[in-house]
Amino acid sequence: MIPRTNIEEILHRFREQHAHEEQIIQDVYQLLREEGDKEDRIVANVSGKNKDSQNDFKFDLLETDKIYHIEQIKAICINYRLRFLDSRYFKAEIPQEAISKIKKLEKEHDTELKGYKIIAPSKLFKLEDKDDPLLFAPIGNGYYYLIHKWGNDLHPLRRILVWPFKNVLNLTALVVLISYLATLMVPDGLFSKSNSSAEFWIIFFFMFKSVAAVVIFYGFALGKNFNPAIWNSKYFNA
Repeated sequence: MIPRTNIEEILHRFREQHAHEEQIIQDVYQLLREEGDKEDRIVANVSGKNKDSQNDFKFDLLETDKIYHIEQIKAICINYRLRFLDSRYFKAEIPQEAISKIKKLEKEHDTELKGYKIIAPSKLFKLEDKDDPLLFAPIGNGYYYLIHKWGNDLHPLRRILVWPFKNVLNLTALVVLISYLATLMVPDGLFSKSNSSAEFWIIFFFMFKSVAAVVIFYGFALGKNFNPAIWNSKYFNA
């Protein structure tokens, strides 16, 4: 004989079943909300102002090939005319992959990372007055941990192209070279019928003064400076 249907029992089972499903949904929602809050906090830390000079890393978990000293960073910035500034000056968007790596590091090291720094060309910073950014977090004692690199690699000739801006001697050498080449391009007999070394050096001296004047005007007009003076400067005309 087919038993009668107890609607109360069915209603009770239905409630228990859906209560479990609702709990799962709530748990997932809570997890997503917590993850969203973490990302918002990380973005705020990256883009906000803070003066933290070190983070509480668990050194056994750090990858040694991603640890760099400030002097190493300085040398690279000078050689390639890059800047090493607080991440709050970075005007491009921090990629999601970098945020994910920060979350992973914070979970592994059970800490909140702050004091972020970025290596990038000047044009990617909001300086006061898309190439190859690198995101760092301070460890302490002048050491920084590389969190993430994104964007395109630097031009292979960038170090050569910015070599004249490394110091005044390099720039002078370039001016001398340009002046010498320009002097060689002057046709023979343009200023006199006889060619002599004295005439050549007089023309060279004239060329040198002209090129040097253009370089000096360009430097002052655009507020340019040498690489060692700008690598960690937040000012546009540094």
